[in-house]
Amino acid sequence: MIKIVHYINQFYAGVGGEDKADVGPEKMATIPPISNALKAQFKGEADVVATVYCGDSYFAENTEAALESILAYIEEEKPDLVVTGPAFNAGRYGVAAGNIAAAVTEKLGIKSISGMYIENPGADMFKGKTYIVSTRNSAVGMKDALPLMAKLALKLVKGEEIGSAEEEGYISRGVRVPVWEKERGARRAVNMLLNKLNGEEYITEFPMPMFDKVDPNAAIKDITKAKVALVTSGGIVPKGNPDHIESSSASHYGKYDIDGVSDLTAETFQTAHGGYDPVYANDDADRVLPVDIMRDLEKEGKIGKLHRYYYSTVGNGTSVANSKKYAEEIAKELVADGVDAVILTST
Repeated sequence: MIKIVHYINQFYAGVGGEDKADVGPEKMATIPPISNALKAQFKGEADVVATVYCGDSYFAENTEAALESILAYIEEEKPDLVVTGPAFNAGRYGVAAGNIAAAVTEKLGIKSISGMYIENPGADMFKGKTYIVSTRNSAVGMKDALPLMAKLALKLVKGEEIGSAEEEGYISRGVRVPVWEKERGARRAVNMLLNKLNGEEYITEFPMPMFDKVDPNAAIKDITKAKVALVTSGGIVPKGNPDHIESSSASHYGKYDIDGVSDLTAETFQTAHGGYDPVYANDDADRVLPVDIMRDLEKEGKIGKLHRYYYSTVGNGTSVANSKKYAEEIAKELVADGVDAVILTST
């Protein structure tokens, strides 16, 4: 029987949500539902012998100590393979899952796989060090992710040949291997070019990385006369979150009037963000959205005026595509309102 150790975060371990993200590494006394669901995908060929978990915040803030403890728990079980996640688009979870999978292979010599959404920062950081199955951006993709992860896990343990990323469903690792093709390279290249010119579908054999390039605007000539706006991905919203902005993978943003507001108090504002400890932001939202400081600068004449509206969304797990969409919509309104400069704040 193939022995598997499964790593998950505090949420999937059933310990708690963001309020328990600071818990340290532990090996569970019983196998949780997600590990049993993974085990079922092996159809009797492998057994999940242990599940290890750690709080996302604890791992991020104590990476070396957390890794040491987690690797010790894993080594005790002497597994054939370690599975981490799937983390979907949860950033800290993904970074932890990738970190552990890579360390298991590098330090213990044990095979590993993980699962993440392609935009998860952990995917880009660790795709070259472990196999990362491509998942959807949230847990709604669990039923699709676990079978793919189990299938790839068995192939790895059995030493079977691993096909291409497209064939196996993992995120491309940037590894090039020689293969035999029916047609020579020159003919394939010409065919791709013809398809491209004719607007037909084609797949390049050597995809190039895509990097955004943002040209900075000219400097503001006189900041003392400028209208300045605040925009945040830190989730600062009026008390009660009237627009119901999601704590993760936000599907929209909010626009809020701060005319006459000089201080974001605990009674009037809060954070909707689920990716960091909300205590300090809820106690004083100016820590994320500095309205109080901007009012001081306004009074001192160091800026012309603070725009009466601010825009807010949640950056935790929010896709790049949605982020660009929000930015385009917000920018149009800011330009129409005569805003000269924007201060962007995060967490």
